[in-house]
Amino acid sequence: MKFGIIVFPGSNCDRDVAMVTQRLLKVPTRMVWHQETDISELDVIVIPGGFSYGDYLRCGAIARFSPVMEQVVAHAQAGKLVLGICNGFQILTEVGLLAGALIRNRNLHFICDRVALRVENAHLPWTKAYCNKEVITLPIAHGEGRYYAEADTLKALEDKGQVVFRYCLPTGEINELANPNGSLNNIAGIVNEQGNVLGMMPHPERMADCMIGGIDGKRLFEGLLITRV
Repeated sequence: MKFGIIVFPGSNCDRDVAMVTQRLLKVPTRMVWHQETDISELDVIVIPGGFSYGDYLRCGAIARFSPVMEQVVAHAQAGKLVLGICNGFQILTEVGLLAGALIRNRNLHFICDRVALRVENAHLPWTKAYCNKEVITLPIAHGEGRYYAEADTLKALEDKGQVVFRYCLPTGEINELANPNGSLNNIAGIVNEQGNVLGMMPHPERMADCMIGGIDGKRLFEGLLITRV
C-alpha cells in the first residue's frame, strides 16, 4: 500500500501525516505537489489540513481547481481511498466528493482543543481498528468546521450509515454540550456512499504517538493496513 499526500500552497499538516505513514508505520509515502497530474501508482490519497491558498474566498474554494484534484476525483471514482482532514474535508465538499459543507463555527472563533468522538461506523476501511460506539480522543483546530447539509441530505447520511465520527462527551453521550462548533447532528466526519472517501475535521495525525498524548489517531491509519491484509 502506497500513500500520497497532496501539498497545496498553504498546507501545513502534510508533514505530520507523513510522520505517521512513513516514519511510524513504515509505509511508502510520496508528497504530491498540487500541480501534478499522475497519481496512478498511489493507493491512498490524503488531503491534509492547513490553509490551502490562504483560504481566500472560502476554505477549499480555490484548491478544488488545482490540476491534481481532477485526478483525485478519478481516483475516488475508481474506488480507491481518499482521506480529507480538516481543510482536506472542506476541499472534498467543494469538489463534490462528499455531501454538505463546512461553515463558520457557531461562536465565529477559531477552536484549538482536544475532543471526544464516538465511532459511529466501524465497518469501513477507515475504522477497522476501532469498535462500534467506541469513544476516542482527537485534536481539532479550525475556524470553519461546522458541518451543514440540507435536511434530506442529512437524513440520507444517517440512514445509510455515512456518519463515521460524532462529537460526544467522554461518556459517549451525544448532546449540545459535546458539540464544539455547532455541527448538525454533532457530525465530525462522514464518508461517501461507497465508503472509500472519508472527510473529518479532527486531526488523527496529531494523535499518533504516546509522547504527544495517545495513539487514537494512529489507529485510523493502521486500520487501512488491516484492510490490506
